[in-house]
Amino acid sequence: MISNLPLFVGLRYAFSNRRDGFLSFVSLFSLGAMALGVTVLIVVLSVMNGFDREIKDRMLDILPHATITRPEGLQHWQLLRDQLTPQSPAGPTFNSPYASPFVDGQGLVAFDGRYQPLSLQGVELEDAHTMLDAHLIAGDLDTLGHRRFGVVLGQMLARNLGVVPGDKVLITLPELNITPAGAFPRVKRMTVVGVFQVGGQVDSHVAFMHLPDAQTLFRTGAHVDGLRLWFDDPYTLSGIEDIRSKLDKDFVLSTWQQDASDLFNALRLEKTMVGILLSVIIGVAAFNIIAALVLMVNEKRSDIAVLRSYGASPVTIARIFRVQGCVLGLAGIALGVVLGCLLAINIGAVVVGLEALFNFNVFDPSLFFISQLPSRLQWQDVTWVVSISLLLTLVATSYPAWQASRVNPAEALQSEH
Repeated sequence: MISNLPLFVGLRYAFSNRRDGFLSFVSLFSLGAMALGVTVLIVVLSVMNGFDREIKDRMLDILPHATITRPEGLQHWQLLRDQLTPQSPAGPTFNSPYASPFVDGQGLVAFDGRYQPLSLQGVELEDAHTMLDAHLIAGDLDTLGHRRFGVVLGQMLARNLGVVPGDKVLITLPELNITPAGAFPRVKRMTVVGVFQVGGQVDSHVAFMHLPDAQTLFRTGAHVDGLRLWFDDPYTLSGIEDIRSKLDKDFVLSTWQQDASDLFNALRLEKTMVGILLSVIIGVAAFNIIAALVLMVNEKRSDIAVLRSYGASPVTIARIFRVQGCVLGLAGIALGVVLGCLLAINIGAVVVGLEALFNFNVFDPSLFFISQLPSRLQWQDVTWVVSISLLLTLVATSYPAWQASRVNPAEALQSEH
């Protein structure tokens, strides 16, 4: 019976109807604060996961999942492509993995006195359609033909330059032409044929042109800089190790995780810092549990004295108030997990409903690359939130339980008379 006493009395204290309304309010407030903290933390982490996945998905529509390069370039790239990713007799197919050639160079684009650095990538016309059709906001990719020297710019890059399809821009390359009049940088006038928007850094510095035009512009001849690889699932990159085993040691195989590691490390750090900062809400809830238990200990001093006089040890008394505090914390955590998961899954619909109700837009389509709030619930985040909440709850019950165990039965009973 003594072994079950802490659980029985602790549950009774937690769920009994108390005469002291203020004490009941403090207990309910601590439970609600814990639920609120857990809910907010789950929702915010899910929204950050949604933004992270949205950025990655949009970038991976444009950027290759992996690249194969060699310092001197690739001349017989068709043979290497057929060796690594066999093609159908009718022509290239987009079965995983799919490989396509590219030429990549750096330059400076100028228009009407404005200058912007850019990464100029030459791709085949079919690849341009596959990558850009869903993200093209102006222009026509069919004009990106051979010997036309057309270029497709990212939306932020086009906006910074103030250009629209049909405008002529001046591309300056990091090379010098030696003439009798002196040394001059190589320049080429090109026509803007389209503008794409995927969101993020890609829109601000990446431009595409037709592969043969890029080979002419960068003087690579029949060579290309490498092969771009595309996989059915860019997050697992299934089959990449088989490709790596077929390459000689002078080839360099890099993945999108390596190429964009700085960006994604920054996103992970941001998520970690936001999670730590929002954990303060759960810390505040833990302090409320401390306050509720301290008040309860003061109210139940006579009960504690009676239990001690009947043989309950200080450890048993401490366990009673630990049970009560854990019940408040667990109830708040459970409520917060349920509300947080439901809200994280339906946050997009909730925001849309609020927009319709109050007639405003959270994300203006003319300014943002998304139209609704993305969310992606990950159970490892829920597990992390629950673990932190449980740890803080256990810590919060330590001081009130210790205080209860130190109550002197004689003094407590004497103060009642």
